Amino acid sequence: MLKIDKLIIKSFVGPFILTFLVVVFILLLQHMLKYFDDIIGKDLGWDVVGTLLFYFAVFMTPLALPLAILLSSLITFGNLSEHFEITAIKSLGISLTRALVPIFLMVIGLTFFAFYVNNTWVPHSALEAYSLLYDIKQKKPALDLQEGAFYSGIPDISIKVNRKFPDGKSLKGVMIYDHRSRIGNKQVTSADSGRMYTILNDQYLKLELYNGYDYTEGADGQRVGPEAGNQESLRKTHFAKSEIVFDLSSFGLARTDKRWFQGNRIMRSVFQLEDDMDSLKTEINQTDLSRYKLQFSMFNYHRKGDTLQVPPELKSFQQYRDSVDKARDPYQTPFALEFKPVSPAEIDTTTRKASDSLFKAKPSAEELTLALNYTRTLKAQLLNLNTNRTNYVTERKVFQIQWHKILSNSIACIVMFLIGAPLGAIIKKGGLGFPVIFSIFFFILFYLFMSTGEKWALQDRISVPQGIWAADCILAVIGLFFLRQARLDARLFDSDYYRVIAEKLKRRFGRRPEGVSAR
Repeated sequence: MLKIDKLIIKSFVGPFILTFLVVVFILLLQHMLKYFDDIIGKDLGWDVVGTLLFYFAVFMTPLALPLAILLSSLITFGNLSEHFEITAIKSLGISLTRALVPIFLMVIGLTFFAFYVNNTWVPHSALEAYSLLYDIKQKKPALDLQEGAFYSGIPDISIKVNRKFPDGKSLKGVMIYDHRSRIGNKQVTSADSGRMYTILNDQYLKLELYNGYDYTEGADGQRVGPEAGNQESLRKTHFAKSEIVFDLSSFGLARTDKRWFQGNRIMRSVFQLEDDMDSLKTEINQTDLSRYKLQFSMFNYHRKGDTLQVPPELKSFQQYRDSVDKARDPYQTPFALEFKPVSPAEIDTTTRKASDSLFKAKPSAEELTLALNYTRTLKAQLLNLNTNRTNYVTERKVFQIQWHKILSNSIACIVMFLIGAPLGAIIKKGGLGFPVIFSIFFFILFYLFMSTGEKWALQDRISVPQGIWAADCILAVIGLFFLRQARLDARLFDSDYYRVIAEKLKRRFGRRPEGVSAR
């Protein structure tokens, strides 16, 4: 390896690591803001928050790698051009394309690494992150009693305190409504003061109440209300000190089985997505086959002259299903999708006359009712089959999009390098000024193309490969244009460059005196 290659690689590695960490942090911060309200106030430990941030940081890697490569290549070649090191390299007879080779090889390695991350780490991290986030959302907020307000966080218990002292334990004016018996507000406890704290590793809440009363309605004791109309009873018990313990197990973080989340597309690898698409394709074929089979059960007469051709893919699918069923049950008769139309010559005269007289006769009310019921049944079945097919097609398209995104996001590393390196050599500005501006612009452009293509693919306006790969293809063309201009030492971002072009156009197309020809 030449010393120049070592110099260029060393100039690239530092900015790449720095920009990658910064981009991951920014994307992670932007992503976590959406779930800020679901996390705050849940009394989560730092281990839980740290685990969630780590998995989401890995989940952000597919977007962070292309942007980091774009920004770091812009900074690297911007610095080299600004300090005339690119000029010195060219003076040695080394072309700009040759100078890009060492970093280009690194980017190819990063592309394979990005594919491995997208296909392996990201699905696992998404599964862990979103399952943990779901459990956090289900977790109840931390126990927090507010003065003068009822707190109902404990199941079937409502607590109100008039005053909380600064120590967080001492209370004044406590009232507790116990609804665990499911008979309404008939068990009430009030106390002049008390103390509140947790025991047994925060699994239980203990209340020590002083100088209070227990009120219970419905027990044997003093009658209340008019003697003739109200037979409820009231029990009132005074206590100097009472202790109540509440279970706080519902405040813990309970983990849900991860298998309930594994069906999501972002939690699947390329090979799992292929299996999912094959399964959905089978469901689609089975639905189409069921629609063709309806004619055999609903149209017993009119189908004799049917000329509808069964698509070849359904024929092959039916043959495959017949072979599978035959292997399971050798005596099973295969279902015939097609039938031979009956010619008039094959129908004898008596049968033909009976059929003609039958169809010329006026239908009875029972026959009309039966026909209407058949029609309604057929309509319901067709609507159900069409709805199922639409859902299967949409779901399969979603898996197709994710399959192509895993590949396209990896190839985006090369595309971003083709834009960043030549552009850095053209603008001749290093640091975090112009490179950051251009990086944000092209990343927004990439994200806009990718989002629009994905949306159009879901809407059937374009195919899935066209929608997902459009961003890479368009930006690759832009990158090759910048590479050509960098090789020609074009000054695309100098005002003099455009002033000269404007003067040439003015001289060429401007008004000329009569008799004077343009040269």
